[in-house]
Amino acid sequence: MPVTLSNFCKALVVTASLGMTAAPALATEWRGWNIHVDDYPVSIAMESFMKEIAEKTNGEITGKVYHNGVLGDQPDAIEQTRLGAIDFGEFSLGPMGQTIPETNVVSLPFIFKSIPQMYKLMDGEAGEAIGKGMEAKGLVPVGWYDAGARSFYNSIKPINTPEDVQGMKVRVMNNDLFVGMIESMGGNATPMAFAEVFQSLKTNVVDGAENNPPSYESTNHYEVAKYYSLTEHLIIPECLCVSKAAWDKLTPEQQTIVKEAGRTSADLQRKLWAEREKASMEKVVAGGVEVNKVADKAPFQDAMAPVYEQFLAANPGLTDLVNLIRNAD
Repeated sequence: MPVTLSNFCKALVVTASLGMTAAPALATEWRGWNIHVDDYPVSIAMESFMKEIAEKTNGEITGKVYHNGVLGDQPDAIEQTRLGAIDFGEFSLGPMGQTIPETNVVSLPFIFKSIPQMYKLMDGEAGEAIGKGMEAKGLVPVGWYDAGARSFYNSIKPINTPEDVQGMKVRVMNNDLFVGMIESMGGNATPMAFAEVFQSLKTNVVDGAENNPPSYESTNHYEVAKYYSLTEHLIIPECLCVSKAAWDKLTPEQQTIVKEAGRTSADLQRKLWAEREKASMEKVVAGGVEVNKVADKAPFQDAMAPVYEQFLAANPGLTDLVNLIRNAD
């Protein structure tokens, strides 16, 4: 075929088209926030989450998980993720309550009857309702992680009744519900950042705090607060969340991959959590902690009536969600 200007131009167009087709998609690199140390169940599950996404998107989405809260404290990181400055993170629903009312429902004391019940509800209708509220505020939940049951620890005495909390200075997360929970028992609630708790316990700025066994153990709080009372007053799930700003940039296929990876990571985290919780309890007991199981939780539950009344008065639109969880088997 003779080389003409027309044929030469056609060849250039074909070559350019082939080059465009063969070019790989630009990779997106996510930044992930995590407050925990590298070997914590949450941390391992988050790394697994990102690895699965990278593999199944053929490297189109990669990322790095920043552990130990190096991207900021939790309230700030939640805001940064909502705004899209951080692409994903693993957060307690507790600190979200001030901004996202739906997440506050699971922060009501004693609303869940057990960990398995929490799994069932969060993986179902309750999780869907809470997720819609979160998405409207810039966070897309892709997995519900286990944070165990939170109980009280302090440096003064065992807690067996609500009256034992009276007069105690107790650190809580920054949420009005938790302040109300302590005040309903006559205690003095002290909201503060998690990183400040050890020193505050050591110097008697606070008498006690409340948390799950792995957090109590891994932060060495058990060294300065030797009484651990298993009230199990809060079962607050945690969320593996993607910023909606990052989510909206994904194709439908990529969104499916991220959701599947989130559920897989949640299953892994729950398994690792159960193992870690058992090991943590063994360690604190070996470290000289006096652990007492609260035999009768009814007085604690009764003391929470004002907390529920105040919450529902301020959030009447959440009554159905509260009742859904409270009335579930």
